[in-house]
Amino acid sequence: MTGSADRELRAEATVDAPPERVWALLTDFSRMPEWSPELVRMVPLKPGGLRVGQWYLGVNRRKGAVWPTRNVVSALEPGRTVAWDTTSSGARWIWELAPEGPAGTATRVVHRRPVPRRITLMSKVFAPLALGGSVGHADELEQGMAHTVARLKAAAEA
Repeated sequence: MTGSADRELRAEATVDAPPERVWALLTDFSRMPEWSPELVRMVPLKPGGLRVGQWYLGVNRRKGAVWPTRNVVSALEPGRTVAWDTTSSGARWIWELAPEGPAGTATRVVHRRPVPRRITLMSKVFAPLALGGSVGHADELEQGMAHTVARLKAAAEA
């Protein structure tokens, strides 16, 4: 797991539920804090619902540290892909769904976090001061992504 802070992080699972069900849960951002160990809240900042260009305020926490992020939806293919760029860190958060199994009754879920350009200066300063270091936080994020995918899987299969 350990590597550079800007490496691509990844978690994936096969969910025993159709893509439509997984998509409905995944794109109900009010429920994302149920699954994510770090996200407290994700609030739309512009009217118009989920769409490319929509802004979301993310409120995150890790132990005693709480911080906001501004996230801009960068890709949206309903039922298949949603991605947003976190402007404060330089990271892109991508969710990809694909039908799997007989007649598409299951869903392959892939959650990735690449850093398309570079980690921002703000993130390079904040992570060592409040989160124990950039590389260590990236390791925690990848573990958290695995928990998020597992919790999404459990909710979809319930």
